[in-house]
Amino acid sequence: MANPNSFLSKQQEVPAARAGSVLETNKVLKNTYLLLAATLGFSAFTAMLSMALAMPSWVYLVSVIGAMLLGMFVLPRAAQSASGVGVIFLITGMLGFGLGSILSMYMALPNGPSIIATAFGGTAVIFLGLSGYALTSKRDFSFLGGFLFAGMMVAVVAMIANIFLNMPALALAVSAAIILLMSGFILFDTSRIKSGAETNYIMATYGIYLAIFNIFISLLQILGIMGDD
Repeated sequence: MANPNSFLSKQQEVPAARAGSVLETNKVLKNTYLLLAATLGFSAFTAMLSMALAMPSWVYLVSVIGAMLLGMFVLPRAAQSASGVGVIFLITGMLGFGLGSILSMYMALPNGPSIIATAFGGTAVIFLGLSGYALTSKRDFSFLGGFLFAGMMVAVVAMIANIFLNMPALALAVSAAIILLMSGFILFDTSRIKSGAETNYIMATYGIYLAIFNIFISLLQILGIMGDD
């Protein structure tokens, strides 16, 4: 005959486990957004430093390549320890420094400051809106993973093709597609944190940061093209 006390204890363990899981998820969310805010602030600082030093435009390409290599080969290993925080600050600092050289080019345009301000505001609205929706919605956006990967492959091919074609219309279409894809990644990454599928806040921060960065760059390109700049 089964012991009723053991049955009751098992029933009590289920809510306790669920509560622990919710607390852990909330902790990852909190740490992710705190680290995201810090890295965005650090990127803004390095971007201003780059603008003050009047860095040439090729610095952007070098910074992006360096950040990509660190993100692919160093961060996944370092993210399991405290050193991962230093690596992600290095990556986002490099991206911010490279971005500064691009912002200097826009600032030299007659309507450059308004383009930068509009791109910044648009990026903030997109991120806050999508993050808020993903956190409050009962939908699971993990199904987007395959579509986003396929979309990124198409976008990369189109970007490479436009290097040789140099078509403003294609550049505009690619930038718009990247904004849509990065918006999907924000929903995807936030949903994974919310569901407990992503438990490493450093990697979560990295994914969301890249989405924000690419949305901002793409908005700059669209506004520049629309303004014939």
